[in-house]
Amino acid sequence: MPDTAASALAYQDLQPGDIIDAVETTGVRCDGRMLALNSYENRVYQIGLEDAGNIVAKFYRPGRWTDAAILEEHEFSQELADDELPVVPPIRSDGRTLHHQDEFRFALFDCRGGRAPDLDNLDLLGQLGRLVGRIHMHGVRADFSDRPTLDADSFGHSSVNYLLDSDFIPADVLPAYESLCGDLLTQVDHCYDRAGHPEHLRLHGDFHPGNVLVAGEQLHIVDLDDARMGPAVQDLWMFLSGDRNEQTPQLNEILDGYTRFQEFDARELHLIEALRTLRIMHYAAWLARRWEDPAFKRAFPWFNSGRYWDDHVLALREQLALMQEEPLAWLD
Repeated sequence: MPDTAASALAYQDLQPGDIIDAVETTGVRCDGRMLALNSYENRVYQIGLEDAGNIVAKFYRPGRWTDAAILEEHEFSQELADDELPVVPPIRSDGRTLHHQDEFRFALFDCRGGRAPDLDNLDLLGQLGRLVGRIHMHGVRADFSDRPTLDADSFGHSSVNYLLDSDFIPADVLPAYESLCGDLLTQVDHCYDRAGHPEHLRLHGDFHPGNVLVAGEQLHIVDLDDARMGPAVQDLWMFLSGDRNEQTPQLNEILDGYTRFQEFDARELHLIEALRTLRIMHYAAWLARRWEDPAFKRAFPWFNSGRYWDDHVLALREQLALMQEEPLAWLD
């Protein structure tokens, strides 16, 4: 189904009745309970079922992914689940995981509960490292054909160009932003040079603590919506926190677990601050691209203020310095 302006308007005005009607076309019966979950790129809801329990319904933002790209992510999730990895794949109904109803595209998932991981728990970081290693064992077996690659062009140059062509950046900040981003992208290229331009593989893509649920001894990995090609370290660095002295033992615990299942090229450690820089750039452009969605104005009222852009430039200046430092040490 092609995405149209009508689809985008209907998505922004998605109503409870639309949600229930769409979900029930798959054969389940809803009991009227509904809870909006913390998601902005897509609309995600926990839905109560008549035969007890809950289900999660994800309604995809029009224009972001093609059907083929969504299905490729679904297939990757199922591949991981079939190997008994704690990934939550979409539910298959009548042979399909991606469903269409009027202007909407959606998928259903089993509901999993849990809390955010404790990043001070080194044993848990080792467990996460082992899980990522197992994911990457599958990731290297094939390439995505319909999903993008995380690189300096897609997350850096594209983001900067979009913002420079927009009216979001205040005039008094614009010259500093443009000059700084030129220096940053040059330094990102240097980081990739030092990393030896590593091979890309299929990734979770947005693997951070919010996408891991801890329930007792069990972990659940959720939301592969950002799955894409990229360097292995992309699925590892977002679990590092604190200063350099705190991050070093965290990194070693993660990589100790990771390398039990998958080799890791230590040169990729040169990419950690480069990838963090690209994420900061991409995040600002993401907010700008979505600003016409009323949900974003409600959720991010501080965006597009002078204070936001001052802080954004400051964060980027700090990244310029960090990318020129020695990478974290891995005691292999």
